Amino acid sequence: MDTMNSAAALSSTKEDSLKKLVFAGIFAALTYIVFTFLSIPIPTIAGDKVTVHLGNAFCVLGALILGSFYGGAGGALGLTIADLMDPVYIVQAPITFVIKFLMGILVGTIAHKMGHISTEKDLSKVFRWTVAAVVAGLLFNAVCDPTIRYFYKILILGKPAAEVSFAINIGVTAINSVVSAFIATGLYMSLRAPLKKTGLFFYF
Repeated sequence: MDTMNSAAALSSTKEDSLKKLVFAGIFAALTYIVFTFLSIPIPTIAGDKVTVHLGNAFCVLGALILGSFYGGAGGALGLTIADLMDPVYIVQAPITFVIKFLMGILVGTIAHKMGHISTEKDLSKVFRWTVAAVVAGLLFNAVCDPTIRYFYKILILGKPAAEVSFAINIGVTAINSVVSAFIATGLYMSLRAPLKKTGLFFYF
């Protein structure tokens, strides 16, 4: 009996991992599409551009639904591919992957390791921990994204150009973060029940 139970548990774990992998691919595609086709690029006098987009919302949503690793990897991969396909952003693709992956790790850790939002039955607590995780992740992104890119651009563009990009990037990243926070939180709270009914909800 113990052997049968162990085999069933192993099979269930493999099935969950496969589902998470598929979902991670879906989130990668969503972040790519949103960034590439539903964004507003803003050219700067430094010769590059910053972009108003909702890709971060799906990075965060992925971490809420899939957990730290799969959610973080899916969103990070999607935005990294978007960077690789854009001549302006291509040199910054590695930075994008690291920042977005770490953002997903942070969101997933707070939401699931601390808030246990997948197993919590009190929706008010789920909402509070969801907001806390989303805000922490997007705040991390709002600080680290422009800062790391600033120091990177000092080496590539020279300090004056980097300072111009940094000032604009802070404002755009702040706008992206605020809008993404509302969207990610709203979508997660709305999707919990449908995902549970269809058997596509993951517990951590």
